[in-house]
Amino acid sequence: MRTFERFAWGVLAYHLVVVTWGALVRATGSGAGCGSHWPLCNGQVIPRSPRLETVIELTHRATSGVAILLVIGLVVFAVRAFPRGHAARAGAWAAAALMGVEALVGALLVLFGWVARDASAARGWVVAIHLTNTFLLLGALALTGAFARSPRGFVHRGCGPLAAVFLLGAATTLLAGATGAIAALGDTLFPATSFVEGLRQETAAGGHVLLRLRVLHPFASIGAAIVIAACVRSALRMRPGPRVRRLAVALVALLGVEVVVGAANLGLLAPVPLQLVHLLLADLVWIALLLLGAATFCPEASAPAEPRVEPRDAPAARSARG
Repeated sequence: MRTFERFAWGVLAYHLVVVTWGALVRATGSGAGCGSHWPLCNGQVIPRSPRLETVIELTHRATSGVAILLVIGLVVFAVRAFPRGHAARAGAWAAAALMGVEALVGALLVLFGWVARDASAARGWVVAIHLTNTFLLLGALALTGAFARSPRGFVHRGCGPLAAVFLLGAATTLLAGATGAIAALGDTLFPATSFVEGLRQETAAGGHVLLRLRVLHPFASIGAAIVIAACVRSALRMRPGPRVRRLAVALVALLGVEVVVGAANLGLLAPVPLQLVHLLLADLVWIALLLLGAATFCPEASAPAEPRVEPRDAPAARSARG
């Protein structure tokens, strides 16, 4: 069980690196580094004398391929380590399915030319779907590790209102992430020279749809932060255990840093390094929220009871009482 947990957390950590590198591909306009070819790169397995954009895109494809193999390994490990019906098995299979969707969406972005400087509305919607699926994939990996000690997975009987708060928290966080993906794409395609110009772009009549949608992200993020705070408060009130407290503190800390970085990203006109940090923190907030939910709703397997050992003078004491 411990070995499986460490492997699951390792797979999750690796995926965080892959996701962040994928954001670098988008932010630097390197998505067309391999042309319209997939899975080959410019018609070759390994291009000769590649440009920087090609190196960035090819690295992302290579690391994504390793990520697929790791998820397959996670499924095999879960099937061998846990009995049928165990929640960790379900989590691993869900991660495999979402990994398949992730690869499919990534391929479609290349094959349909929704990369580099393409500013079509279709690209904006697909990017939002891509980010949502990425969040779900990271969540499935995180819960797979958490379920290693929770055979039944989520148990919310008798906790309807609390479960509803967490579901709302998950939904608003996904919405904030999806609008953030569109906003990041707008920042890449339509960079502003000042904060005021950015506002003018977003509110101008007849402006591009990506610019009109970009303004939604701050409001979605504020709403998600409020609901996440409600999740933390409710979890601490209903399940005030040490595990819940630790995760609640971590989630609040990550959320606070994310709000500060988000504001800086907006004020500094979204420099690429800050975009990557902003996305990584958003991933970590999402993961921490799900782990807090797991700590709240997933009872861990009971440890075997230790044998009772009586003191040496126990028989004499019983005789005296008799």
